[in-house]
Amino acid sequence: MRKNHVIAWMLMGGLLWVCSCNHRETAETEVTNVRLFTVKSSDVMSVQDFPGRVLADEEVNLAFKVGGTLIRVYVEDGSEVKKGQLVAEIDPRDYQVQFDATQAVYLSVKSEAERVMALYADSVGTANTYDKVRYGLQQMSAKYENARNQLADTKIYAPFNGYVQKRMFDPPTVVAAGMPVVSLVSESRLLIEINIPASSYIRRKEIVSFCTSFDFIPHQEIPLRLVSVAPKANANQLYAVRLAFPQGMPSQPSPGMSAMVKVLFNDTIEGKTEVPSSALFNKNGRSCVWVYDEKNGVVKQRDVSVERFDTQGNAILKQGISAGESVVAFGVHKLNDNQKVKPVTSESETNIGGLL
Repeated sequence: MRKNHVIAWMLMGGLLWVCSCNHRETAETEVTNVRLFTVKSSDVMSVQDFPGRVLADEEVNLAFKVGGTLIRVYVEDGSEVKKGQLVAEIDPRDYQVQFDATQAVYLSVKSEAERVMALYADSVGTANTYDKVRYGLQQMSAKYENARNQLADTKIYAPFNGYVQKRMFDPPTVVAAGMPVVSLVSESRLLIEINIPASSYIRRKEIVSFCTSFDFIPHQEIPLRLVSVAPKANANQLYAVRLAFPQGMPSQPSPGMSAMVKVLFNDTIEGKTEVPSSALFNKNGRSCVWVYDEKNGVVKQRDVSVERFDTQGNAILKQGISAGESVVAFGVHKLNDNQKVKPVTSESETNIGGLL
């Protein structure tokens, strides 16, 4: 009987030892390894990339001010033109006839008016007659000038040095007044246009620089100069930004070419900090981070206010945390408030990517 008691006490002792070991293991497993990130001031430059298109500084569609039959187009697609060069003309016969008739009447009225005004100057004519011929001459002069302008408008000339982008019609097409016949682009200066969203537009005063690159100029970023920013959004709720190329480029791009434009923003704003976006988690509709309490070796939940996310995967915070504090960078959804943690300072072979 005594032997049975001894065996029972030994079994109970063994069970107590096993439970004690399990308790120690549980206590040890409650300490979680975490990788910390030291909060920084938002004093870095952020870069945003936008697709752009090369444009000519001047681009016009040439059209006749009067309608008629197209008899000659003196340029071809891609041909170079000089300022004042004749580009195209329509049949001037009807306008020539109208001008000749108007000119004949004008000369007759002018001759008659000069005689009446000479007599009036000698106190021979009446004031009523003088006024009639004077106003009649003014009216006929206007008709004569209009007929002469219409005749001149049967030809169109290049308004600047450039290139023919497109020739729209060939003779003997009948074209109406204002119908584009030839499209020209200038050779003086090229621009590149990008469209930025409202989030970038409101930060336009923080822009430090613009640059772009092309395949035909390898390994070289071309600085760009800001020309204008549209004050009104287009139909896609984007704002057009026009940029100028520098003088003396070794190779000039052509209008219509596509390129990516890098826009550098200055994010240095007092009081703002940045953390990895992986450090954030949502609790009851609020953005939070786990702040490491070095003295007690625990993490504590902290509400933060997020302003935006940059292109480098960081969150820019307006308030809630200060530079120099440490936050948990990864695995934030597996932690609890006041949980014991152990900071991991170096990566191990099993901690690929430093996620712990």
